[in-house]
Amino acid sequence: MATVPAFLNPSFLSPKPKPKPPQPSATTFSLTKPFLTLPPPPSSSSFRLQRCRLAPKPTSAVLKDHLGLVSKTWSDITSLNHWVVRDYYRLVNSVNALEPKIQSLSDEQLTAKTVEFRRRLRQGETLADIQAEAFAVVREAARRKLGMRHFDVQIIGGAVLHDGSIAEMKTGEGKTLVSTLAAYLNALTGEGVHVVTVNDYLAQRDAEWMGRVHRFLGLSVGLIQRGMTAEERRSNYRCDITYTNNSELGFDYLRDNLAGNSGQLVMRWPKPFHFAIVDEVDSVLIDEGRNPLLISGEASKDAARYPVAAKIAELLVQGLHYNVELKDNSVELTEEGIALAETALETNDLWDENDPWARFVMNALKAKEFYRRDVQYIVRDGKALIINELTGRVEEKRRWSEGIHQAVEAKEGLKIQADSVIVAQITYQSLFKLYPKLSGMTGTAKTEEKEFLKMFQIPVIEVPTNLPNIRKDLPIQAFATARGKWDHVRQEVAYMFRLGRPVLVGTTSVENSEHLSDLLREWKITHNVLNARPKYAGKEAEIVAQAGQKNAITISTNMAGRGTDIILGGNPKMLAKEIIEDQLLSALTREAPNVEVDGGEISQKVLSKIKVGSSSLALIAKAALMAKYVCKSEGKSWTYQKAKTLILEAVEMSQSINLKDIEKLVDEESEMYPLGPTIALAFLSVLKDCEVHCSREGYEVKKIGGLHVIGTSLHESRRIDNQLRGRAGRQGDPGSTRFMVSLQDEMFQKFNFDTEWAVRLISKITNDEDVPIEGETIVKQLLALQINVEKYFFGIRKSLVEFDEVLEVQRKHVYDLRQLILTGDRESCSQYILQYMQAVVDEIVFGNVDPLKHPRSWSLGKLLKEFISIAGKLLDDSFAGITKDALLKSLGQLHDSSSIDIDSFYLPNLPKPSNSFRGIRRKSSSLKRWLAICSDDLTVNGRYRATINLLRKYLGDILIASYINVIEESGYDDAYVKEIERAVLVKTLDCFWRDHLINMNRLSSAVNIRSFGHRNPLEEYKIDGCRFFISMLSATRRLTVETLLQYWSSPMEFQELFL
Repeated sequence: MATVPAFLNPSFLSPKPKPKPPQPSATTFSLTKPFLTLPPPPSSSSFRLQRCRLAPKPTSAVLKDHLGLVSKTWSDITSLNHWVVRDYYRLVNSVNALEPKIQSLSDEQLTAKTVEFRRRLRQGETLADIQAEAFAVVREAARRKLGMRHFDVQIIGGAVLHDGSIAEMKTGEGKTLVSTLAAYLNALTGEGVHVVTVNDYLAQRDAEWMGRVHRFLGLSVGLIQRGMTAEERRSNYRCDITYTNNSELGFDYLRDNLAGNSGQLVMRWPKPFHFAIVDEVDSVLIDEGRNPLLISGEASKDAARYPVAAKIAELLVQGLHYNVELKDNSVELTEEGIALAETALETNDLWDENDPWARFVMNALKAKEFYRRDVQYIVRDGKALIINELTGRVEEKRRWSEGIHQAVEAKEGLKIQADSVIVAQITYQSLFKLYPKLSGMTGTAKTEEKEFLKMFQIPVIEVPTNLPNIRKDLPIQAFATARGKWDHVRQEVAYMFRLGRPVLVGTTSVENSEHLSDLLREWKITHNVLNARPKYAGKEAEIVAQAGQKNAITISTNMAGRGTDIILGGNPKMLAKEIIEDQLLSALTREAPNVEVDGGEISQKVLSKIKVGSSSLALIAKAALMAKYVCKSEGKSWTYQKAKTLILEAVEMSQSINLKDIEKLVDEESEMYPLGPTIALAFLSVLKDCEVHCSREGYEVKKIGGLHVIGTSLHESRRIDNQLRGRAGRQGDPGSTRFMVSLQDEMFQKFNFDTEWAVRLISKITNDEDVPIEGETIVKQLLALQINVEKYFFGIRKSLVEFDEVLEVQRKHVYDLRQLILTGDRESCSQYILQYMQAVVDEIVFGNVDPLKHPRSWSLGKLLKEFISIAGKLLDDSFAGITKDALLKSLGQLHDSSSIDIDSFYLPNLPKPSNSFRGIRRKSSSLKRWLAICSDDLTVNGRYRATINLLRKYLGDILIASYINVIEESGYDDAYVKEIERAVLVKTLDCFWRDHLINMNRLSSAVNIRSFGHRNPLEEYKIDGCRFFISMLSATRRLTVETLLQYWSSPMEFQELFL
């Protein structure tokens, strides 16, 4: 007869007799036998379980619990976090003291506080001076508009955010509400606040939900969403508080730095960044830190090679023709593999520069080995769409770079999209370092505190929970085989299902979630699935909202960043919305839902249990009749999506307008058939019924133990596991968690961890490989492996940041220069042109002279040839006839002269520059240029240094004067000249910056080989990167000058500048 394991009875106490004390030298393991044997599928709907008595807890265990409690209390008192939080309570006391006064204010007086705060800031007060009162105002505004009052611990969270720190707050503690405090306070300066979430859905939800507080207090609230126009983005970025997601923010920054003119900019230039609050900050800065943001341009003509390479990859056999390294996703061809590939491709060398096949074959092998369908990507509508491994969501706009995505498309037989080259890139670490003040919120950051401090100089403050956390985290269970693990997961889900407890099962891929779904379906266990497939993702919020209801079984890929709390008993607002949709959609539209887009049906078992009152049914019937009449009389035919949007707008109306105003709208528009307000009234009525139902069911769920969370694999970070655990036990609710791992899990295989010791241990304890073992030794060993993985990825992120810091300095220089060109006036743009001209002249001179040698040994002929080739037709015929000997004679006379008038200086017996430096401004510019020549250290000290500087001045004057003359003679107005100069400057800079990014990416891959020569790859990258950048700037200046001189010497159409 099977027995019920300890972790499954309601009190989680062991149903075993009192154990004998273990010997000091022995290691104790707890062996959990299968507790439930059900024929697949079961013949009966009932599950029989053996009854057992609860054994009293051993004295040693009781003492151990008390000692653990004392130890925890002592560690709390001695931690720095304890004293930091204690200091914040002074602010909490100040806010609480102000609360009665603020509550007495009318709505108008409360709104007027914003104007008062801004006036006080202009008069010299600081944000610290008004912080307590501002927090009290936000707390009262939230109470009036949202029906939510900030707890004291949430006030602490807001203060942590305002101080530029990371607030670690457990799941369900109200991080979204906390953000309103710091966002409001910092928005008072008028410089803009960005609240950054991990996806569009959360950004929209928070902007609408929390935006009510800010709008009530007189602040403007913006929202950035995918698909918005540049004008919409610009308007939203100008708001006091802007909600966006991290990728939209990053791409807007990159796009602004690819803009052709100032009218295309959308952010607040010249200071687009002021203060940011990053939700799920660990996910954005750490997990997403491995993937830089890239903007690519089409560049490939080799699309036909990818399908051929995919066929070659099918011929090659792992272990014989190639070897793989799972840890870093690398492939290495063997001699046999190279020979076979070259024979099949009829080429003598895979790495032949004129016929390069190596890159395509290697990418095809990577696509074959590392990129699995329904794990890393899904195929939909003829496209390979990436699944974000951290959130489980599909990222439609994202593509793998360096030909990987094309290789995956070839493997799946899809149409090959154009290959790409990088035109702009930035990492999230570099992006968020641009903020003078940065803060973040998350439920799991303490384990990565050292990384946040080292990389961003941001401390992590653990904010205490409002109610004690009573969740029980049960020991990890280890299985020798994946089959045993999944079977045990199914049995545990089945047991919990019979108890009535809601269960959340976390999986690591679409493939695993659907495998478990099939197992549960065999036993006819009703459940919901949430993964990257559209039919599930379309119902994401509803699925998560139902996950806390009695008997609810939810299988989800990754819960990080889902954003919707799992409330025990269910989310009444979501349930009410589902009931309204269920009753009204058939009346609003005849169109059937597209399961692949709108999602499948959620289990109706819970909906059928909700008792909707007669008044609610009457209002629903009224709304349905009105919908049918409007459709019939006005000839309206709503699509399914349009009908859903109509209901959603009505629900939002019910939340933003009070009941009396909605009833007034219905009465005033009675002759016009006010469908929206009528649906809003029906929703409010149904909501009351749902609140009663959810409250009653929540109480029942708490009595039987709350939400039970099952993790089916250890993630690559303890933090991700803790995020899954945090779904249970929110706000003091009961709950439990259990992780089950198999030694065949991907993490152990990927990192080549030695798990033979565990297999041998299991075989010694039991002959059944499907039986789990649990014990402190097993847990310590597994966590040690997980920590090693964390260290490995930390090394990758650290290396990425260190390498990106080199590019960060270069990027800042280029982007700052670009913004100055775009936003500067005509004069500033012209100054850049003149500086470029002098710099080009300097490079020509320095390349052909030596200050330590006499001018007769200089390469004067080459110098004249290069100078004339740059200036072209702009130079007078008299200058074009200057010979090497004439220049040498003039330099000799110059060297022997005792004094020089720099205002009218020119080389003796050579053409005099035209009188273009008339006026104070131009004379001043010429003098500054001369002072810069004299003060720079570009020329080595030597006998002829002064002669070289004067030669630089003379040739610079000739070139600049010729340029100014030809512009004046052209007759074009200043606006047109500015447009030409700006366009040439920006396009040339963009062209060379794009090539520089390609070179730097190639360099970052190549320098690792130099470590074999005992050279530091990072130092090599810095040295060569600096050399590349100097060369890029030099080439940019020369091409800019050549293009402008060519344009003005023979005007052409603007589009022909770069032909």
